Amino acid sequence: MMDKSRVVVVTGLSGAGKSTALHALEDLGYFCVDNLPTSLVPSTIEACESGGVRRIALGIDVRVGSFLDGVGVALERIAAGRDVVILFLDASDEALLRRFNETRRPHPLSAAASRASGSSGGLAVLDGVHLERARLAPLRAKATIDLDTTRLSVHELRKQVIAHLGPGKAEAPRMATRFVSFGYKYGIPVDADLIFDVRFLDNPYFVPELRRLPGSHPAVRDFVLRNPEASELIEKIQILLEFSLPRHEREGKSYLTIGIGCTGGRHRSVALSEVLADNLRRKMQMPISVVHRDVGRAEHEAPPEPPATAEPSTAGEAGKG
Repeated sequence: MMDKSRVVVVTGLSGAGKSTALHALEDLGYFCVDNLPTSLVPSTIEACESGGVRRIALGIDVRVGSFLDGVGVALERIAAGRDVVILFLDASDEALLRRFNETRRPHPLSAAASRASGSSGGLAVLDGVHLERARLAPLRAKATIDLDTTRLSVHELRKQVIAHLGPGKAEAPRMATRFVSFGYKYGIPVDADLIFDVRFLDNPYFVPELRRLPGSHPAVRDFVLRNPEASELIEKIQILLEFSLPRHEREGKSYLTIGIGCTGGRHRSVALSEVLADNLRRKMQMPISVVHRDVGRAEHEAPPEPPATAEPSTAGEAGKG
């Protein structure tokens, strides 16, 4: 038997966080459509279902023409055989006015409100909010979930949406963590949130039998890890990440990138990235991946010259004689 579709209708006051709620639902695997005319709601859902989409979120507000005239009929049509949830977002007048002032965008109904009242500027925004609130009152009465976002940050609103509409706690989406090993000679990864420089560790490049091997090779890995400073560095980085990763996840981050850099991105950074990822996967039960950005790149380049050793000056010796 085919699973029942779930349709989440996201609506409410302009500026109350509809876009944030839709982004959270998109992260939960919903197919999201914003500003959809109510007359197209039934056909849109049917088209999604014919393509195998069973989780759909629709953003609908008063900017859509004939909003109140058609929304009741549309909701009745899609309710049959489906799990329909109406998420209504609201906020205080003061919070909405502040948000519109911060973004410097006009309220979608401020023009109509100002024509009716003769007001302008902030008063027009407030008049628009009052007009919108009155128009949305019948829909609010049908709401399944009513969220007041006055005191919520975007991260807190995202967590509220996930708490109400996400899967069970054991199945909740986790933050995806990615280690990227890289070589400083090729530049720092532009998407890295955290970066650790490991160039102070002994470099396997200067061991001839290890030079051409990547940091994932057991011989190179053993060479790097037998240095007590490498073990201490791994321990300290791991302590920091065990503390910080759950807190990044709690703030609503969907992914986090950690850069581990050495000179060429072939040996030390690769070995440490692998060890840290393995340790944290076992301990924290989080999705952690590893990307070695420059390991192949370094392989095909001409190696740099090893550091020159100081030799006694023949001129100096001659001068002594």
